[in-house]
Amino acid sequence: MATKIEKFLKPFLKENLPDIRSGDTVRISQKIKEGDKERIQVFEGLVLARKHGKEMGATITVRKIISGIGVERIFPIHSPTIEKIEVLKRGEVRRAKLYYLRRAKGKRAKLKKKEFAEVIIEEKPEEIKE
Repeated sequence: MATKIEKFLKPFLKENLPDIRSGDTVRISQKIKEGDKERIQVFEGLVLARKHGKEMGATITVRKIISGIGVERIFPIHSPTIEKIEVLKRGEVRRAKLYYLRRAKGKRAKLKKKEFAEVIIEEKPEEIKE
């Protein structure tokens, strides 16, 4: 039996999400609002962790190196600000959480590639209410 909360949250869940796992290289397009303008910012990096499964609060931790400094962002998967998620590469990993990559440098920080067909998912809003 579905609770009232589950019934309320069901329309907000995104259904056409790609299979995102730790070790994947993803490109996430996110809507950013600056004043009265809205733009799309892209963040591309390696997925270190996925938490909370398929529920409303599901998140992924994405890491990339910018000018020699590691930058991590946590994205709520079902957030309305997430425009598009693209899985670019799939890495061969044997762990669910890849936090050890924070300390790894050079060759140790590289993951083996897995055979993978590219998946591109776009979230298209049915109605835009203003």
